[in-house]
Amino acid sequence: MKKVNQCLILAAGNGTRIRSVSAGLPKPLVDFRGTPILEHVIRRASQAGIEKFVIVVGYRSDLIRNWFDGRSLGVSVTFVENSEYHKSNGISALQAKDKIHENFLLLMADHIFEPETAQALLEQRLQPGEVILAVDPNIDRIFDLDDATKVRRDGDRIVDIGKEIARYDALDTGMFLCSPSLFGRLEAATKDGDCSLSDGMRQLASQRRLRAMEIGEAQWQDVDTPQALAYAEGVFDGFIHHERHVGSLARV
Repeated sequence: MKKVNQCLILAAGNGTRIRSVSAGLPKPLVDFRGTPILEHVIRRASQAGIEKFVIVVGYRSDLIRNWFDGRSLGVSVTFVENSEYHKSNGISALQAKDKIHENFLLLMADHIFEPETAQALLEQRLQPGEVILAVDPNIDRIFDLDDATKVRRDGDRIVDIGKEIARYDALDTGMFLCSPSLFGRLEAATKDGDCSLSDGMRQLASQRRLRAMEIGEAQWQDVDTPQALAYAEGVFDGFIHHERHVGSLARV
């Protein structure tokens, strides 16, 4: 099995729900424990084995590009512009279809996670035309259930996905292992020039090509509101201190 070493990060949204604490910055650059959220995402994916990143930017993309100038994160980064960032996230993903030709990890720029979860996902065997979604079965611990994307499973297959579905048994963590065929699914799901990732995932689910990988007790958090950001800081407090300690030792 060929190693997956490329990651697509969706970072184009305008972050209206977190604007009260963003000071005009795009959401990926909002501070999380002293470091922009986007840097946390990149570093954790890198720890899991990712070497190349394609980042779709949109709202105030100049600030994100300028932030990367002169920084060395030890990875290759390619930016893709999405001028229609006011649309759903499936449109952002489609902007990268000409940049990605092999299996890839798909992440959100506002989801904090443990590197071990990404590593476990990358170790899954992906069948042709399939997508594997990391799911959290611990529904009771979710911070904002109303905003979470829910999934319903039949065995290890996801049969329904969406924020409004009535029956569900796990939550979408925003971490996907994909083949490039995902882009064709998103194109097929596009209506009136718009489409969400969930629209494409429902197409895959209808053909039993959307598989679930449980994350167990691993932590993750969508940080799209000030309240969620504060909650995530508490959840990941110990992990962040460990990261800094390890980083300090590495520089000695």
